[in-house]
Amino acid sequence: MTSLQTDAMTDLQDPEVESPQRIVVGVDGSPLALVALDLAIKEARYRDASLHITYAYPVMASALTGSTGLDYYDQVEAEARELVEGVKAQAPSTEGIDVQWLAVPGNPSEVLIDASADATLLIVGSRGLGGFMGLMMGSVSTQCAHYSHCPVLIVRVDH
Repeated sequence: MTSLQTDAMTDLQDPEVESPQRIVVGVDGSPLALVALDLAIKEARYRDASLHITYAYPVMASALTGSTGLDYYDQVEAEARELVEGVKAQAPSTEGIDVQWLAVPGNPSEVLIDASADATLLIVGSRGLGGFMGLMMGSVSTQCAHYSHCPVLIVRVDH
């Protein structure tokens, strides 16, 4: 065993070395996403963790719009920022928490799974603004549950 391997093993086993905790929560403006956000804020306070509040928005091909796409993407980005600001206005206080509000282009499932790679916890609602209303869990929460790199908490409200 090399000294580098020994040092790495020592770091992993050292109980005095704490890795920072980071919670990721997916939001989309839906009522259930706001419940998930409220829970994420409480968890971040409890764990003294940073919080990444993430809205992942799909970007469609410009062929659908009939334009070059530049004006379309600008509009989509502006609408995404607007949605994040709306969620921020409705959110409970995040005072005292290290928070990042993110609007990330891409497939929501993929964006959240990628964000989970170095997270302590991923929190999502079971049903957002997309998907089929008849499903027990939305496709994003199902994908996150199956492929996330960290524990996933799925918030579900019975009707």
